[in-house]
Amino acid sequence: MDELRLDGNAAAGTLGEVFSFEVTTAEYACGGCGRTGRLGGAMVYEVRDLGTILRCPGCDNALIRLAHVRGRHFVDMGGTRYLATG
Repeated sequence: MDELRLDGNAAAGTLGEVFSFEVTTAEYACGGCGRTGRLGGAMVYEVRDLGTILRCPGCDNALIRLAHVRGRHFVDMGGTRYLATG
């Protein structure tokens, strides 16, 4: 599997296709360890041909999983307690 690790800002384009606000500045709370922070500070793993995963820098929990398949976006936010704008 061809995997690339980046910071959360690398997912701005992909997340911008789904959310109507600047998502890298949104605050999250990790469902694993409770850590809070801005999505721009999360770890991003882009797996070629599979999608993008944003992980908590504190515990490596998968916060958000994104996939784009046949013109549809699939978003799994099960690893977050919340995502807040502003």
